Amino acid sequence: MTQNVWILMLAQAFAMCAAPLVVFAGGLIGKELASDSSFATLPVAAMVIGTALAVYPAASIASKYGRKLVFLGAMVIGLIAAMVAVLSLQVSSFSGFVIAAILIGIVLACIQQFRFAAMESVRPDLMPVAASRLLLAGIIAAYLGPELVTIGQSLHEQTFAGAFYLLGGCFVIAFILILFGYRNIEIKVEAGEGNPRSFSELLASPGILLAMGSASVGFAVMSFIMTATPISMHELNHYSLEETKWVIQSHIMAMFIPSLFSGWLVKKLGFITMMWSGLVIYLACLFIAYWDQALIHYWSALILLGLGWNLLFVSGTALLPQMYQANETHRVQGLNDLMVFSAQAITSLASGVLLIILGWQGLVWVALPIMAILVVLLLNWRRVNSLQAVV
Repeated sequence: MTQNVWILMLAQAFAMCAAPLVVFAGGLIGKELASDSSFATLPVAAMVIGTALAVYPAASIASKYGRKLVFLGAMVIGLIAAMVAVLSLQVSSFSGFVIAAILIGIVLACIQQFRFAAMESVRPDLMPVAASRLLLAGIIAAYLGPELVTIGQSLHEQTFAGAFYLLGGCFVIAFILILFGYRNIEIKVEAGEGNPRSFSELLASPGILLAMGSASVGFAVMSFIMTATPISMHELNHYSLEETKWVIQSHIMAMFIPSLFSGWLVKKLGFITMMWSGLVIYLACLFIAYWDQALIHYWSALILLGLGWNLLFVSGTALLPQMYQANETHRVQGLNDLMVFSAQAITSLASGVLLIILGWQGLVWVALPIMAILVVLLLNWRRVNSLQAVV
């Protein structure tokens, strides 16, 4: 692994802790500040909406000025977002906190480019390994994000304000790491590649659709269940904040710990086997979540949710670069992340409303049609390959 990969891993460990912090605290803060409890998960959804809106502009800026400028600018925006969150909590402004969450979402859109920057820094055969290594930083982020709440309580009388002070410090550390350690990589365009394909042509490619679909469905189902969990546990079933934090931390660690071996598994077993495996694990997660709402069921279901997400996201991310030309890099990457985080934004926003209307068990059933989308894409991929084999 090159210096870029290690620097990006460290920077992601600090900057990415914003996501688990908002996932853990966002719904609880929303429940406290919002006038209508059905809007409790709006801060989490707003974060994802910010990501969805920013992914394509971030990719476009990176293509013109290089990824380093995007990464540094994102850390500055993150620091501003953390301070807006602190001020909003001090004055009990729900709208202000939602704005802070949107800004954090913009930062996360830029952080999503870390994995592509890492893959561009290594040989093609090492791309799955580089992608999975970047996800390892999530182990630290998974622990650090929610833990900022506990540490921050000694810094400020408002329960969550101290956590966002500390989050600002994390963004400063990430800024310094990128400023002095990361170098832009020039993407070489091979002669004879031809003109980049249009968006409609890209979306007509079964391989690109499958790669994007795997990541999108992985994120959509994961976010749908995860976003509802803190409210279902803490507010509706009266589990303690510590128990709720333990489940969310365990879930996010389960999202990233498999990265120790998932890159290797992609190389050994192939993308298709990994995607089917991810869907089977998601089914097991839904079965356990539907079965009961005991603490061990929440914990077990969320562990499986994290593992399934990892297999779907790593396999989709590693497949994508094999489906486009070098001169289509930023266009396809931007389109991919736009689809991924639009799907996540919709499910995050729907999660809180459907939890109130349908309850936890009803919410679990809704995840099945989302998973069916990937099943259709996998079957279409097999059909196309079968036809090509015949020809």
